[in-house]
Amino acid sequence: DVLPAPDGPVPSVSITEIRQYLRAQDIPFHDGYSCLHTPSLFTGDRRDQPLSTNAPYTLFIDKTTGSFLCTATLAEGTWQDFQANVELRHRGVTPVPPASSEETEEEMRQAREDARCIWERALPLGELLDEKEIRETKALFGISLVTDATLKRFGVRYLRTARSLVFPWFSPQDATLKGLKLVRVEKRGGTITYVEETLPRFDSYRNLFGLPLIGRRHSELVLTGWELDAMALHQAAGVASLALPRGASCLPPTLLPYLEQFKRITLWLGEDLRSWEAAKLFARKLSLKRCSLVRPGNLQPRPLEALNQGLNVTKILRSALLASHKSIVSFRQLREEVFGELVNTEQVSGVKWVRFPELNKLLKGHRKGELTVFTGPTGSGKTTFISEYALDLCMQGVCTLWGSFEINNVRLAKIMLTQFAGRRLEDHLELYDEWADRFEDLPLYFMTFHGQQNIKTVIDTMQHAVYMYDITHVVVDNLQFMMGHEHLSADR
Repeated sequence: DVLPAPDGPVPSVSITEIRQYLRAQDIPFHDGYSCLHTPSLFTGDRRDQPLSTNAPYTLFIDKTTGSFLCTATLAEGTWQDFQANVELRHRGVTPVPPASSEETEEEMRQAREDARCIWERALPLGELLDEKEIRETKALFGISLVTDATLKRFGVRYLRTARSLVFPWFSPQDATLKGLKLVRVEKRGGTITYVEETLPRFDSYRNLFGLPLIGRRHSELVLTGWELDAMALHQAAGVASLALPRGASCLPPTLLPYLEQFKRITLWLGEDLRSWEAAKLFARKLSLKRCSLVRPGNLQPRPLEALNQGLNVTKILRSALLASHKSIVSFRQLREEVFGELVNTEQVSGVKWVRFPELNKLLKGHRKGELTVFTGPTGSGKTTFISEYALDLCMQGVCTLWGSFEINNVRLAKIMLTQFAGRRLEDHLELYDEWADRFEDLPLYFMTFHGQQNIKTVIDTMQHAVYMYDITHVVVDNLQFMMGHEHLSADR
């Protein structure tokens, strides 16, 4: 995914400007947690009439970026698209939702069709003929204690041919099937890994699993990082629970409107320190004052594990820590965090490189908030090494942003794809699509800058990427090219 080019960066808009514009245009609005709520431009009949305060407030404007989503019609677009539609309305013209490209439309239509075919072939677990097969399948996924009623309520099915659980994505509007996530178990040695596949592709998969089961009256929610956790929570504590589509790696801003109705959100994303860090990051997006976090620990594993161990899930939820903290704290408030760091010394030292054990000895792993500078003469292999080093982290789910100012993105992507595949793809062109599909699913983004750049523009693009894609690792290659040679003497 390529972020906006320098000649046309996303024009930033402040929340003050958005409010002033809405007032000037006589558009009524409520102030929400992450969004402003207004009546939709895309519903109702009279185009030349001002928007009524009695109309349902189904259009949400993101306070950070100005982009909007109408939950009634699924129209979405930038702040500039919103203003253009307001102008159309003033002229008595029916506003048109911003269209995505025909190519994207066709891809989404194809993905929905593929999802429907798989969905029809999959069966509810309770309908497998053999009782033994049901028991073995549930044991394989660690869901022996999850009841058939819970699986049925959430609409989970099983695809025999792929030995995968199938989680549906239903439209909140009309309950039509919009996509699927397939999860299968792989055993390597003594470790079990879960392999996920989504239709449509990963970056277009915007499902909040469990959303159709939530009514307007719900004001409290538990947000999890995994579908099986959401089900375990609902079964064990009877709470409204949703699962994020990409787990603890990212909370796409387009999902924020669906979370606006909740006065209290508890984040229980997983049992490692990365999930804890992600929960703190997401709480800032969701508004700290309404968020609580379940701290990972021995007696507070992920929800499914808590159900399997017979722990009191309600009690764990009650012990969640408020996300908003005052400027001064006592050791009593830090006590649990300090203990957590002592217990998880390995995780505290960051995400380890798989391919570079020697580097782990030097740097202890990738840790947020640290700056690492690699130096060396021209042609010594800095870019080749750093692309391998970044790829290693990216394959472990670290959301990565590349700013390559020296070589263009196509060449960089070719280097990284070759490293990812571990072979010369020019000699195996028939394998290109298979490897490119897998590479495309990595949480990897490229800035489209090249050569000398204005530092402010680059920083703005980085901040935009952190908000939109939850980037935790930024690579700049290299500083000299970004700043131009004449600035090297200045203290930049």
